[in-house]
Amino acid sequence: MLLNLRRSVVISVVFFLLLGLAYPALMVGVGQLFFKSEANGQITKYGSPLIGQHWSGPKWFQGRPDADNPMATGAQNYGPKSKLLLDFSHTRVVALEKEGITPTNDLVTGSGSGVDPDIAPADAYAQARAVARANHLSVGQVDALIKSHVTDAYWGFLGAPYIDVLQLNEALATLTGTR
Repeated sequence: MLLNLRRSVVISVVFFLLLGLAYPALMVGVGQLFFKSEANGQITKYGSPLIGQHWSGPKWFQGRPDADNPMATGAQNYGPKSKLLLDFSHTRVVALEKEGITPTNDLVTGSGSGVDPDIAPADAYAQARAVARANHLSVGQVDALIKSHVTDAYWGFLGAPYIDVLQLNEALATLTGTR
């Protein structure tokens, strides 16, 4: 019986050293060596470009109306006939129009994850005039800023072009000197 107990302790210590210390240390090393940016995160002054931030306009470009709390991911899952969805969408349309923004589908409806950091270029261009007016810029300057932040579809055919709202707003802050 003592022999079995000793074997159990030895195998537990060996697996602890291998799987509890050596393997995680190896994975951290590989991550730091080959994927430093991804392993360390991408936090900027305003947040992470991987998680949608809440921006209030028209001074800033706005993303999708996702969760205010990035830890509460997931869509509301309202059905197409939902009164709550209709009321939310109507409220969002009125708010955007009041700011001088032409509402688009993505600016009115949330994403599936609830923390989508990206918008379509059409959504950014729909906000260009209002953002330019609020920041005392020309529409041409804002359009050029938008154009410079469009990321094409992966490999040219997977998905659609998109703009990371955080990166666009950071560039806007640099342009206007509001950093």
